[in-house]
Amino acid sequence: MIAFFEASRKKLQLLCLPLFILMLASCDLPALGQLGGPKIDPNAPVPVALLVPRGGSSGDNILAKNLENAARMAIRDLDGVKIDLRVYGTAGKPGTAAKAAAQAATEGAKIILGPVYAESANAAGLAVAEAGVNVLAFSNNPTIAGGNLFILGPTFSNTANRLSSYAKRAGKDRVVILHANDIAGQLGKAAITQAAAANGLTIAGSVDYALSQQSVAAAAPRVKAAITAGNANALFLTSNSAAALPLFSQLLPASGVTNASSQYIGLTRWDVPQQTLGLTGLDGGWFALPDPNASASFSQRYSAAYGSSPHPLAGLAFDGIAAVGALVKTKKANALTGGALVQKSGFKGATGIFRLRADGTNERGLAVAAVRNKGVAIIEAAPQSFGGAGF
Repeated sequence: MIAFFEASRKKLQLLCLPLFILMLASCDLPALGQLGGPKIDPNAPVPVALLVPRGGSSGDNILAKNLENAARMAIRDLDGVKIDLRVYGTAGKPGTAAKAAAQAATEGAKIILGPVYAESANAAGLAVAEAGVNVLAFSNNPTIAGGNLFILGPTFSNTANRLSSYAKRAGKDRVVILHANDIAGQLGKAAITQAAAANGLTIAGSVDYALSQQSVAAAAPRVKAAITAGNANALFLTSNSAAALPLFSQLLPASGVTNASSQYIGLTRWDVPQQTLGLTGLDGGWFALPDPNASASFSQRYSAAYGSSPHPLAGLAFDGIAAVGALVKTKKANALTGGALVQKSGFKGATGIFRLRADGTNERGLAVAAVRNKGVAIIEAAPQSFGGAGF
């Protein structure tokens, strides 16, 4: 996930924390309807700023180059739309990002793509809020979204909603949530709880655990008890393979909680890294992932153009340009205002369809997959338009 748990720098944001996580955006930034966006000349090249972490660590510099490459690849796809791409380095630092965003706006940028990290994205959004320039950041942290700042990164909320919708239709409608008691786990639980309510699932119980082997081990029998007490038929896990998931894949079946009795549903990608698919206890478990066909096509095209596989985040820059290009193609002067950005039909990006929401978050068309024989089996394809499965 992209800096999901980095602290936001918004003033007074902690005062909003007891409210639901998606409400945090209301602390500082102007409302979307008040903000709008700058007018453009659709018959001239549209100045677009791209903020990348160039000048930071070696890893940041690699990511920066990948983001720029993907953006330029997307520009080549645009039919008759001219984009004047201007690239600014942020060094991965909020202060530098704010200065770069302000400079880009002064130099005429009509919209800003990036930056990546949550604090930097928040700083950039605040820096150009009064100028009315919208920012499509590459973060996936919903606590910074709102006003003129949109996030393009995949969110827990989107994944939880997709999986909850599928679970309801598959008859897995009584869920126990298993989550860590850290920030990541709490955000995951909140996303699942909201998605369950929206899709008609019943939360039959929840079990939390501390990030220690002893606490994880003690959680497994508690999960069994919660499932029995709540008559649950599904278990939603927030952990990934870098945390407690491998241990739970052993301990839960040993405690009598299996996919055969209580469907496992994963909030994180269980195919990344690929070794996760080899955890035998997860066989039969469900998770969501971007459209495999679209993702493979983007990766192949990027490799052909640049001689290497794209960074996992490179597609977000492609998406930003794809959205801008589609809107500018309408030949409307208000094509890049907030109201235009949240069009319901959405856009086609590197990993499938996506659209921006009025609260600054996003929805992405995800496939539902199952772990089968140490591989990935797609059990419901990603929708190709908004109105298909999961929407």
